[in-house]
Amino acid sequence: MKRAGVRTPGARPPLALALPALAAVAFLALPLLGILVRTEWSELAGHLTSPGTVEALKLSLLVSFWALGLSLLLGVPLAWLLARVPFPGKAFVRSLVLLPMVLPPTVGGVALLLAFGRRGLLGPWLESTFGITLPFHTSGAVLAATFVAMPFLVISLEGALGGLRPRYEETAASLGASPVRVFLTVTLPMVAPGVLAGAALTWARALGEFGATITFAGNLPGTTQTLPLQVYLLLQEEPEAATSVSLLLLAIAMGVLIALRGRWTGTPAGRPRHEGPAPDPDAVPAEPAPDPEPPAPSTGRWALHADVTGFTTLALDADPGTTIAVVGPNGAGKTTLLRALLGLTPRAHAGLRLGDEDVTALPPHRRRVAWVPQDGALFPHLSALANTAYGLRAQGVPRAEARRDARAWLDRLGVGHLAHRRPAQLSGGQAQRVALARALAARPRLLVLDEPLAALDQTTRAHVRHTLRTHLSGFGGVCLIVTHDPVEAVSLADRVLVLQDGRALQDATPAEVTRHPRSPWVARMLGRNAWPGTATPDGLALDGGGTLVAAEPPPSGTPALAIVAPEAVSLHREKPAGSPRNVWPGTVREITTSGSRLRVLVTSTETPDLVAEITPQAAAELGLADGVPVWTSVKATETTVVTL
Repeated sequence: MKRAGVRTPGARPPLALALPALAAVAFLALPLLGILVRTEWSELAGHLTSPGTVEALKLSLLVSFWALGLSLLLGVPLAWLLARVPFPGKAFVRSLVLLPMVLPPTVGGVALLLAFGRRGLLGPWLESTFGITLPFHTSGAVLAATFVAMPFLVISLEGALGGLRPRYEETAASLGASPVRVFLTVTLPMVAPGVLAGAALTWARALGEFGATITFAGNLPGTTQTLPLQVYLLLQEEPEAATSVSLLLLAIAMGVLIALRGRWTGTPAGRPRHEGPAPDPDAVPAEPAPDPEPPAPSTGRWALHADVTGFTTLALDADPGTTIAVVGPNGAGKTTLLRALLGLTPRAHAGLRLGDEDVTALPPHRRRVAWVPQDGALFPHLSALANTAYGLRAQGVPRAEARRDARAWLDRLGVGHLAHRRPAQLSGGQAQRVALARALAARPRLLVLDEPLAALDQTTRAHVRHTLRTHLSGFGGVCLIVTHDPVEAVSLADRVLVLQDGRALQDATPAEVTRHPRSPWVARMLGRNAWPGTATPDGLALDGGGTLVAAEPPPSGTPALAIVAPEAVSLHREKPAGSPRNVWPGTVREITTSGSRLRVLVTSTETPDLVAEITPQAAAELGLADGVPVWTSVKATETTVVTL
């Protein structure tokens, strides 16, 4: 494997690009080299410790740190607004943010003078009402530095916020955290690198501000004469001293850039992605023993009634303690349904009643609907214990009680010994159990799980599935689980809700859905052949071509779904004779293993594709391989027809 950044031997950059690039580097480096060459090193200490320079340095530090504080106070909310909230005129506001970066500083100073000067738009009012005069005052220098430097913070932080997936903030809201709490406890800590990078650039830019300051605040020693203005004066009287002070500013700026090492926009903290599911060392042991003092299960009972409109349209009712598996193809509206119940999407609206309370008009953090997304969305800056206690703390539970209950939930799910670890130190199975513990500890009235086991390996999935089933049995609300796994749907759910194109196609028990699936996708998910068609006097005219004869066909003209188990499909090298009513020619296109048997995909120009399941011995006797012509047969009595 080649390391990133290592040039392959023999590979040379084209001269047409290399020469201009080198010229650009030289162009940027020569002025800096000029300062280094012309500096009087023997006089450097004397120049930098002169009273005027020391006074200007102190003033520069005062102005730059005040400018940084104002930029953080105003710029952080502005960056969040630009990154998270859609509103009319957003492009214009972003242009206003960028304007000071491209505007000549002296023009910026003139604009500030016309806005805050004694004859400006706000200047007379500020002076008459508060006695504040900004021009030719230190506060004016702070205002000028903030005007030109704050955009660096806003742009840097907006980029960091743009790289932060909203799922973390949405999960925090589902646990009961208000928007302000989410911003302070989740958003800001996760974009801390972006905040630090933007703050460093903002401070460095404020420290070096010249044009807007001298135009708006003047050049008064001890009041507005910062280091850049001191350099300007020294150039006229003591060029050597000006070079020394310029070197100081150059060193400060270069130090900031080196410290940032190119992280201009920061990187939101997050759990590193793994290629494939991470092994879970705790997946093999048996179910952990319950905690000696487990948290008392909630005695509340909350039925669910939801009327969902929009992209997903359905009415949903469930008694307390019901677990519903939501299945369907991609784009069917499964996740939209969950997000509508959470109040997190404009694509659908849910009129939602939990128990006796109508929560339709409540914001997400007050609905008591806990969400576990597919990746768990554990907050990477918090330990497993702090993650689990987050919902309780957001609901006002005292810290000690919240941590005690959180530890008990972690123990119940078998990860209590990992309470001190952060998400990056957990395997996939461990992280998913912590996410489940966090949701259950938040005392929700409705629990929604979006493919919670999809990222786990088979062994870990089986263990977590058993753990989840155990704890859902005592849950007093309703649980909705989006899944593509038929084992999860059958083993965890009391009902299976089948969605297609945003509509409910079937809502029945797992046994009924397994016996009579009304969706080709569900039938195939269960491992069956499924072909939609229309009943005719001769049989079922399949939408993909051909006619299927069934033992109990529906009335002619009825839309129906024919379902055939793969083991009911027979394969032959010659056209069979005898009892089979459905015989079609085809070609073997794929052979895969399924446990101790083989699944053979057969395609045909006359009928839809079908899958047969046979033993390896039968495949060897038939000489099956990709491209081999075969005949398939299905008995009429082996065909189940479900009317649609």
